Amino acid sequence: MGAVFKCILAAIVVATAAAGPQKVELGTAGGFAILAKSGITNTPSSIITGNIGCSPIASTAMTGLGLLMDSSWEFSVSNQITGKVYAASYATPTPSMLTTAISDMETAYSDAAGRPSSAEHTEGSVGGTTFTAGVHTWGTHVNIDSDITITGKATEKFIFQISGNLIAASNVQVLLSGGAKAENIVWQVAGHVIAGVGSHLEGIILVKAHAVFMTGASINGRILAQTACTLGMATVTEPPLSSE
Repeated sequence: MGAVFKCILAAIVVATAAAGPQKVELGTAGGFAILAKSGITNTPSSIITGNIGCSPIASTAMTGLGLLMDSSWEFSVSNQITGKVYAASYATPTPSMLTTAISDMETAYSDAAGRPSSAEHTEGSVGGTTFTAGVHTWGTHVNIDSDITITGKATEKFIFQISGNLIAASNVQVLLSGGAKAENIVWQVAGHVIAGVGSHLEGIILVKAHAVFMTGASINGRILAQTACTLGMATVTEPPLSSE
């Protein structure tokens, strides 16, 4: 009986390891396609699917979106956004809602940054690489200079811990295979993020500094920035919230 129990336990451990880390909880920050603390600057026309918000900065720090205030004064809308726009300067209860969302964003960043690494990388140029589930760590900048692939089952989780900047070259793509889903991919970036012209990213970006999506860049995911977000005729499509 003891041997059988050990075999079952070993199988459980292997299955858990194969699934990668547990998900990073976004809390109420998961209700946003873009959330930033010091502004969202847009060069029209971008296409954004999901809510966006800024706090503690006021709505005047969101430019190029053609915002139209709702009669409630709790949110605004835009013909570039399928969703609502929130700012700390809007009517109650929006300011407190945003305060909580920003706090949840920062908590998620710290959670992702604190996960133990399962794969430490020394090469910052990752073009052509295929990544499997786990916590991937770099003590350098990361340059996606050609297409990369993230492969895994639909339930598997991926965390990319980057001590420097994340830079995607023009027209490169992050590709998914094997059932991997954007909502299960987290990029924790201590520097800034630059998505080059026509590039495409997948996953949740938790960035300490500025996020820049250049002309025609796109992401299937969320941009959660502790400073600002700049869009240049970009496409941002929020995925569902991550499953357990």
